[in-house]
Amino acid sequence: MFENKTEQEAREELLKSVGAYCRKYKLNQKPFQAGDRITYAARVYDEREMENLVDSALEFWLTTGKYADRFEKDFSEFLGVNYCSLVNSGSSANLLAFMALTSPLLKEKRVLPGDEVITVAAGFPTTVAPIIQYGAVPVFVDVTIPQYNLDIKMLDAALSDKTKAVFAAHTLGNPFDLKAVKEFCDRNGLWLIEDNCDALGSKYCLDGETKFTGTVGDIGTSSFYPPHHMTMGEGGAVYTNNALLHKIVNSLRDWGRDCVCPSGRDNICGHRFDRQYGELPFGYDHKYVYSHFGYNLKATDMQAAVGCAQLEKFPGFIEKRRNNWQKLREGLESLEDKLILPEAEMNSQPSWFGFLITVKPEAGITREELVREMEGHGIQTRNLFAGNLIKHPCFDEMRASGKGYRVVGELENTNRIMNDTFWIGVYPGMTDEMIDYMVKVIKEIMQ
Repeated sequence: MFENKTEQEAREELLKSVGAYCRKYKLNQKPFQAGDRITYAARVYDEREMENLVDSALEFWLTTGKYADRFEKDFSEFLGVNYCSLVNSGSSANLLAFMALTSPLLKEKRVLPGDEVITVAAGFPTTVAPIIQYGAVPVFVDVTIPQYNLDIKMLDAALSDKTKAVFAAHTLGNPFDLKAVKEFCDRNGLWLIEDNCDALGSKYCLDGETKFTGTVGDIGTSSFYPPHHMTMGEGGAVYTNNALLHKIVNSLRDWGRDCVCPSGRDNICGHRFDRQYGELPFGYDHKYVYSHFGYNLKATDMQAAVGCAQLEKFPGFIEKRRNNWQKLREGLESLEDKLILPEAEMNSQPSWFGFLITVKPEAGITREELVREMEGHGIQTRNLFAGNLIKHPCFDEMRASGKGYRVVGELENTNRIMNDTFWIGVYPGMTDEMIDYMVKVIKEIMQ
């Protein structure tokens, strides 16, 4: 097949065949018919992702390499931030974002064990897990309905002399009130981490300037797990405009090392063997000096290769998600006497991850009954993740001891979400016929 061909010619021929394979066997989807399974999310891709994936595999570099470098550069430019660190998952991104705030390099601003971090219980556990695992104290405040975001009226009540940060997610693409939260953090000298894993592409207008969510606080995080706004299969990112935080994140991601040389390159700074570090011998190899207790959380270049192709499509993904959400909102408006439909946060342009619905008491049906009926008609549903995280088994020991976390107020809306709320998808591969079918089924069930 490759006789008398250069390596580049052979590669081009192989990638051309990969593209043809993808178009023939992966992209020919049958038209939607009533009763077909409608998942809440799915990968949307074409031959570009598959060609990039194979191209990266042919390099056989496997670990972080040229595609990762390209993705970090392009993703930073897309978001308008100075620094981006590609990692192996959104959970790792959240871990690194929080652990960066514990670095000794931050001196008096570092988060210490026992310090408090304001967050919410109505969300995904990996926003909270790093706080607890480090020994800091999550302080839970309630959320709003129908925005499903952190209730800014609770912030002052949650504040104490131990508070060091706010760490919260933009729920299913709907930004929280960034103006109020940012002003609260600035006024009290707190760090702000935006968990942007479910809101990539969302925008917020702050003091007349429109910015992407994840770029307003000190650190933002993203996930590239298959259901999310774009995918690498697995993958995530941490981004910031703060050079010191970026240095700390990369150190923690790369085993905790002090050296900034990428894999396969040595002595970029020219001082590999002529410095003093800690109590090591003078001139100890800087490649093996560790300034943090870190991890290996890098992504592979194959993941990054897929991400590079996804990023090219991403503006179209955002637009389709917004259109699908709006079509659902308009289609279900006649049911507002029975269902609470979601609303966008003021001053925001959400890149929706899903469409949240809360069943009212007067609906004559419970969430469980409605969801079972919908699932029976092929419509996949999801709860709003943990509902109320502190009710879960992972909190059993802390609940019993009354230690390790703090709650402000009664979490009334959080508990309502746990009992009455679910969501359906708006992913960009969803067609108008699928949206119309979901609206039809929900209306029939609610009659």
